[in-house]
Amino acid sequence: MRLCDLIPTPYRLLGKVALLIALVGISAAITWQVQDWRYGSRLSEESRQHTETLNQLAQATAAQQRAEQDKRLALEQRLATSEQTHYRALSDVQRDQGRLRDRLATADLRLSVLLDATSDAGDRSVSATTATGGVVHGPTRAELDPAHAQRILSIGYEGDQALIALSACQAYVETTIRSYRE
Repeated sequence: MRLCDLIPTPYRLLGKVALLIALVGISAAITWQVQDWRYGSRLSEESRQHTETLNQLAQATAAQQRAEQDKRLALEQRLATSEQTHYRALSDVQRDQGRLRDRLATADLRLSVLLDATSDAGDRSVSATTATGGVVHGPTRAELDPAHAQRILSIGYEGDQALIALSACQAYVETTIRSYRE
């Protein structure tokens, strides 16, 4: 006699069902574990690829920021050089204007204007007496009052300053536009 024959039939049936349930449970658990390993490795691979993609994007962004920063620094250097050039030109004009004003104030230099050649006072004949310091046979000139000469110089000085400022503004705009086109 076999051992199975000693067990009553309803219990044998119940044992077979329990054995079948245990086998199905074990196979489900094994399948579950295998799927977990497979999906886990797939998720880790996708995570690694995602991390690599993010690193590449970060490196590209950093390189682009460095390039933009280099362009900005180059623009700042060009603008600083341009500003120094225009400041130097302005200080040269101020210095020359100061010298000219000083020479006018000390009567070392006198401004004169050319008189109209068609007027009666503008005859081109040589004067009978010559002034000390030289003989002038050119067109007749009239000397300006020092106060008027100072006003004329200040107008010229303001014009020079305006031209230098305009030149600086044009250079700034041109440099800025050129840097944005690059």
